[in-house]
Amino acid sequence: MSEVEDINGILSVRVTEDSRRMPWTESPSGSVWRKRVHLVGPPESGQVTSIVRYVTDSNFPAHDHPEGEEILVLEGVFSDEHGDWPAGTYLLNPEGFRHTPFSKPGCELLVKLRQFPGLDRRHVAVNANTIAWKSTGRPGESEKLLYAQDSYLDVTRMVRWDPDTDLKEVEYEGGAELYVLDGEFKDELGEYRIGTWLRIPRGGTLRPRTSRGCTLYCKTNGLAYLNESAA
Repeated sequence: MSEVEDINGILSVRVTEDSRRMPWTESPSGSVWRKRVHLVGPPESGQVTSIVRYVTDSNFPAHDHPEGEEILVLEGVFSDEHGDWPAGTYLLNPEGFRHTPFSKPGCELLVKLRQFPGLDRRHVAVNANTIAWKSTGRPGESEKLLYAQDSYLDVTRMVRWDPDTDLKEVEYEGGAELYVLDGEFKDELGEYRIGTWLRIPRGGTLRPRTSRGCTLYCKTNGLAYLNESAA
């Protein structure tokens, strides 16, 4: 029986992890490294959210993706037999998808595994750099929609807060996960710079303000598909 592990598996509490302060750990491939900010289940087959690094000329064995995979390319170029995906690319590989990933120049990724159940989810491959920013209606805030699909609750966006923005209070009825891609922001609990991952529980709020400006990965309502820690 596979050992079950728990990293930030209690969904009812707010969690913050500064991935820059975390050590890299080796994956089974030997040339791919990772920092896990969330894991519930067996180490190699549980639900997991990680920062992943492929070193130069690295590869990973062919594999399937039960319950799907989401990737945001942060740096470098990520590749598989389906294409070459530069920084800024968003990928949703649904259940049933199979590939053999590699990277010639090396790359860094934000990866979420086994959190996207549903056989009719679309495969998505989009370069976010080609999408125009659109105002959300909140002063100083704009977004790029990366993934949303009828019959599924989770929505993935890039969100930008302009310099000198104070959003007062943002409500996340279905919870949210944020990852700081550029710039920084703060609230009454701390400061959050590049590489910081936050999870806001269902019904939680955030009171962000930024002097420099900030760009975020933002997933809302994804907690509906996460397993709760038994702890």
